[in-house]
Amino acid sequence: MGMAAGANRSPGWLDANRALWDERVPVHAASASYDLEGFIEGGDVLMDFEPGEVGDVAGRRLLQLQCHMGQEALTWARLGASRVVGLDFSEPAVKVARRLADDLGYATDRAEFVVSDVYGAVGAVPDPNYDIVYVSAGTINWLPDIRHWARVVSSLIAPGGFVYLCEFHPITHTLDDATGSRFVRDYASGLPVVREAPGTYADRSAPTVYNVATEWIHSLGDVVSALIEAGLRIEFLHEHDKTMFLQFKSFVQGEDGCFRPPPAQPRVPLLYSLKASRA
Repeated sequence: MGMAAGANRSPGWLDANRALWDERVPVHAASASYDLEGFIEGGDVLMDFEPGEVGDVAGRRLLQLQCHMGQEALTWARLGASRVVGLDFSEPAVKVARRLADDLGYATDRAEFVVSDVYGAVGAVPDPNYDIVYVSAGTINWLPDIRHWARVVSSLIAPGGFVYLCEFHPITHTLDDATGSRFVRDYASGLPVVREAPGTYADRSAPTVYNVATEWIHSLGDVVSALIEAGLRIEFLHEHDKTMFLQFKSFVQGEDGCFRPPPAQPRVPLLYSLKASRA
C-alpha cells in the first residue's frame, strides 16, 4: 500500500485539500473546540499519555509537521522545549499560529512557524535538524506517499533524536460515520478516498464551499515499515481505545474529556502512538 510518488493521486488533490483547510481556519479559530482564548490562558491540548511517552523536552529543539494552528507546538514550548518550529501548508493557519506565539510572548528564536507542503519541509524549515519531530493526529491521512513522508521525517531528525507520532488508528478510516462499528471502506487498497466533507468537526453546521477531501488510509504495517526503511528504529507502538473528538456519532464523552464507544459496543483502537529514533 506504500505507493510510489505520483501514483494513485486524484488530479489537483493538494490544491483542493489546501482550499478545504484554508477555509476552515477561521471556523476553527472561533470554535469552542479549539478554544484559543483558553489555550492562551494555559489550556492543554495534548492527549494525557503524550507527555509521558515523549519524555522530558526541556532544552530540546522540536519540529511539528502539519501543525495547523500551532497549539501543540506551543504546548511543547510551555513544557520546556528550547525551540519549537511548526510547519503547515495552510497560510491562514500559520498566521493564527504566529499570532498565538506573539500572544504568549515567544520571540521567533523560541517559536517559529513556516508555510510549506510537508514533502517540501527540508527546504522550508529554518534548522537542518531537530531533536524531536512531532506529528499529531489527523495528518498522514492527507498524504499519498507514506514512504516519501518517512524519508522527509528521517532527514529532519538530529543524531540521537526521534519522531513521535500520535495519529488516528487507520481502522477508524474504514468504519461507518454513525456508529464506528461497521466496515464501509477498504483497509488495504492504497487508493485515495475522495469524499464530500461540508462543515468541519469543530462546527458541523458551518457553511463551507470547498468540501472535496482526498485522503489515504495508511496501515500500521506501512507506517512502521516506511520508518524502518528510512533508517529509524521503532521504540514502541501503542494503541489507544479513546479519541479527542466525536469521531463517530454514537460515541460518548467520558469524565476525562475523551470520546469512546458506548458501553454495549465492542472497543476498537481509535488512536495509536509511535516513537522511532535515529541512532
